[in-house]
Amino acid sequence: MDEPWFVRPYELLTDLDQSSKSKLFKLGSEIVVKKDELIFHAGSVSDNVYILLDGRIKIYELTPEGKEVILWFCFPGEMFGLAEIVRGAKRSVHAQACTQVTLLKIKHQNFLKFLQHNSKVSFNVLQLLACRLRELGDMMANLVADDVRSRVVKLLTRLCARYGMIENNEIRLTITLTHQEMADMIGTTRQTVTTVLNSLKRESVLRISNKTIFINNHEWVDNITTVKADNGFVDPVASQLKIIN
Repeated sequence: MDEPWFVRPYELLTDLDQSSKSKLFKLGSEIVVKKDELIFHAGSVSDNVYILLDGRIKIYELTPEGKEVILWFCFPGEMFGLAEIVRGAKRSVHAQACTQVTLLKIKHQNFLKFLQHNSKVSFNVLQLLACRLRELGDMMANLVADDVRSRVVKLLTRLCARYGMIENNEIRLTITLTHQEMADMIGTTRQTVTTVLNSLKRESVLRISNKTIFINNHEWVDNITTVKADNGFVDPVASQLKIIN
């Protein structure tokens, strides 16, 4: 069975032994950023990388008209600010705190030196960047080729794959997104996302309770070839991640 192409939020540093993890954390300084504050913005100097210790941040771009296009979210244990560290280029995206967040901020020169002596972390960083590139490629293809309903369905499928937990024969999304955030991820309006979700609810594909989405149509599960990990998460096989139209 092929390995899944994505990396889960908590996996990047999982394989580090305690000694290596301690060395990495000693390189940085812990900071707290309030909700809605920018951690960095497009055009700023890329002199740090970050490990998210608590909270949630979003990575996004702005269109010429000022509309947000959310590229991905980061959760505790994930690293971000990695793309520019090799060439030292300026930031091309914005990173903003969705909640109050706690971060480990590491100078990129120190992080590069750490990577030179830690091949496992180097491989994990390479894997993470490759997965994000793949995800952005999929998003771009969806924007070009799909109607809005298909884009909403594919977004839900990706969210199921990465943030889905099986509970009582349903898949519960452990990530809570507003309809506006979902719209900003697929290039549509909040009203359109609401309309599509309501349509899927009427079709008994999903239900929403306390702002949490539960996928209860088993055809969705069947179309995402899965294996159930010990932690209860759904791990899709990349080549079997089918689109539901």
